[in-house]
Amino acid sequence: MSLTKIHACFHSLFLSLACLLPAGSALMGDSTPALIADPKRFLSEVTGELSKQWPNNRTVRIVCHGHSVPAGFFKTPKVDTFNAYPHLLHLGLKERYPHAVINVIVTAIGGENSVRGAERFEAEVLPHRPDILLIDYALNDRGVGLEKARDAWVSMIQQAQSRNIRVILLTPTGDHRADLNDPDDPLNQHAAQIRDLAKEYEVGLVDSLQLFKDYIDADHPLDDLMSQVNHPNRKGHDIVTRALLDWFLMVD
Repeated sequence: MSLTKIHACFHSLFLSLACLLPAGSALMGDSTPALIADPKRFLSEVTGELSKQWPNNRTVRIVCHGHSVPAGFFKTPKVDTFNAYPHLLHLGLKERYPHAVINVIVTAIGGENSVRGAERFEAEVLPHRPDILLIDYALNDRGVGLEKARDAWVSMIQQAQSRNIRVILLTPTGDHRADLNDPDDPLNQHAAQIRDLAKEYEVGLVDSLQLFKDYIDADHPLDDLMSQVNHPNRKGHDIVTRALLDWFLMVD
């Protein structure tokens, strides 16, 4: 085998291993950074603002854009807003930053996919002038396919980054209809694509699907985390919330 082919194989192996790492992990110790945004620095400007007190503080705005899960749908048609992760994130941040003025805005729509979310992004998301944008569409993106979904996510990421908005991508929460052990299952494919986008654009990542898999691998049933076939319950939302809060580290 030529040196070129050996290098290509090694590079492919490196990327494959990196995909398995959680946010902020390293392949070779602390000196080798992961390929996504660094959780210790990514939101440092925002957490600096959250740490300020009146009269030096300002409103910090977080927009949660996506489908039924961030919109708060539990067992359809029930919308349990105050047990969904956008509200739980707000509560968690207020406990951590008691002097902060925080506005968590939900622009999510039940049943929507990222293509439609990208279409209304300029008119319905950007006018809120968010400091942080969360994107969570993968459950419904199975209906539009990987290529169209990728184009839509890239459009939203690029528009946000051009305005210095910090972006955190979320892989899907669980779904009883998916085979979570099959890498070719569409839910796993969309999750993999989101992980790749997080690395490509150096944005934040909450790997909800991997967290749900970890729970199952610990010999717990997926049903513990679900309110219906495709919507998490409060326990499922708690798992996502804890991972989101990990990005909001206190400023030293």
